[in-house]
Amino acid sequence: MNKIYLDNAATTPLSEEVIDAMIDTMKMNFGNPSSTHSFGQEAKILIENVRRQVADYLHVTPAEIIFTSCGTESNNMIIKSSVEHLGVERIISSPMEHKCVSESILDMKNRKGVEVAYIRPNEKGDINLNKLEELLKGSDKKTLVSLMHANNEIGNIVDIKKIAQICKENNALFHSDTVQTMAHMNLDFSDIPVDFASCSAHKFHGPKGIGFAFIRKSSGLKGIITGGPQERSLRAGTENVAGIAGLGKALELSLNNMEAYTQHMQDIKQYTIDRVAAEIPGVKFNGRSSEAENSLYTVVSLLLPYKNPLIGLQLDMKGIAVSQGSACSSGASKPSMVMMMVLSEDEMDNGTPLRVSFSHKTNKNEIDAFVDALKEISKDFVIENTNVEHR
Repeated sequence: MNKIYLDNAATTPLSEEVIDAMIDTMKMNFGNPSSTHSFGQEAKILIENVRRQVADYLHVTPAEIIFTSCGTESNNMIIKSSVEHLGVERIISSPMEHKCVSESILDMKNRKGVEVAYIRPNEKGDINLNKLEELLKGSDKKTLVSLMHANNEIGNIVDIKKIAQICKENNALFHSDTVQTMAHMNLDFSDIPVDFASCSAHKFHGPKGIGFAFIRKSSGLKGIITGGPQERSLRAGTENVAGIAGLGKALELSLNNMEAYTQHMQDIKQYTIDRVAAEIPGVKFNGRSSEAENSLYTVVSLLLPYKNPLIGLQLDMKGIAVSQGSACSSGASKPSMVMMMVLSEDEMDNGTPLRVSFSHKTNKNEIDAFVDALKEISKDFVIENTNVEHR
């Protein structure tokens, strides 16, 4: 059975070039980067070269790039240190955020008494920026705004440049979870005045266990993992040299091929939308995932017009990997907060959400196999509404 992988928003397969770069590093650059001898300094040079590479991509200084284990660690560090060390008393966010952001905010509310305000999205999953401005003007407390660049479940993209400008005008700090867009889009933080951002290498064919935080120098943020002076004393602990090498190679490949990869995935996404809409009567597309504008080209979120909590397992048995939610919540028994925001109660009771996500390796034959399998499974369910609707 040929297996088909359509869950790239959860993680992407490692590129062969990335594997080779990591193997070479493990063989040749095994020294501790904190050591003063040549073995250590060779590893240190490798790390700094990748740091410079990331900084060039984002148009920032190398000192503003801090290597971490993943986006979750980066988001935790940024949110918690903003409260602990920068005097943040209030956080404005959205129910649409990744769980690592929402749980970090809740932790600061419970342990530090931070005031939290949420901007409820509309049925398309969009954030009202007028409401953000209203909330910022309504309090003199030092505020952190935390809003993700692209949603990992429905793919909605927000205008982080406009949000950053609103925050700057109102003396608020701005953090954006950029895990789904880093290395998939051109990002210029010399033009976008975001204070903090995050990255996980495994979202763009790099290794798991490595990522970075962008921390604007002027912010004054401090680390929450203490010990040695690694990563400008913002993240103590011996660096993951092979992981950093893998991140650097994955970023290089993504940037060198961004135009071709983007066009390919845009075509695959539209092909998926057209085929599903034609073959599954009554299907809906959640958020803006079926649109070309303001939507991540790697993600399509479907609502099947029947209740089938076993759909993911049934597709897996046919060799097709998709997600019924984000990777961090797919094992949960209740709908994700994102789905609760964009679906009505009736849709949640009578429909089945499904996320399909692509990489540059996804092809149309795989989409055809997925749609055929979905169509076969759907035959077992009575579909009352035969009108196809794009939400």
